Amino acid sequence: MTTPAVPTPEVAEKVFGDRLPLAVRYVEHLATSGIERGLIGPRERDRLWDRHVLNCAVLGEVVPADANVADVGSGAGLPGIPLALARPDLRIVLIEPLARRVDWLDEVLADVGLDVAVERGRAEEPSVLRRWEGADVVTARAVGPLARLAGICLPLLRQGGAMLVLKGASAPEEIVRDAAAVRALGGGEARIHEAGAGVVDPLTTVVEIPRTGAPRRNRRKERR
Repeated sequence: MTTPAVPTPEVAEKVFGDRLPLAVRYVEHLATSGIERGLIGPRERDRLWDRHVLNCAVLGEVVPADANVADVGSGAGLPGIPLALARPDLRIVLIEPLARRVDWLDEVLADVGLDVAVERGRAEEPSVLRRWEGADVVTARAVGPLARLAGICLPLLRQGGAMLVLKGASAPEEIVRDAAAVRALGGGEARIHEAGAGVVDPLTTVVEIPRTGAPRRNRRKERR
């Protein structure tokens, strides 16, 4: 079985620069062992570049320089690995609770040669929070509603840091629906970014929510 070819090499090179060969190697892993071991659905094989790798890599347009990034629920390394390939200035940890996925991530990172940390656990676990809290950016890829994601991601952030969530067309409705819950969890006003002009079609929708305070329940405890 052949690996899906880079659909538009000049566009992919614009995103990954001299790291494009590493991105190609990552896609090889996704298309073979990633499918065999259940990290990627077999129907996604022909859409790996556009729908997954490039779609995630353009998130780098929204991430500040030299940031510490925690990728929550990383799974097959999406968006963390494409982001690391596109933005070598970032320091990234992939947080993933399932052992089989962690094993795969370790194997892929060793083969590709990326200096990216992998943490087995859930982001909300105290031991994970102790090791990785204070991040500048926390990323997640459509793994749940914004209110739930805010409860998981915001505690990992420093004050003023931001969670960046890849979402679909329903993002504006989600922002309105979950605004009160997000505020109660210490999140600020959400913004929508569209990334990847000239790279992906449709554009990648990114919801940015800054951490502006502590959850309200923590504030009550602090006043006691």
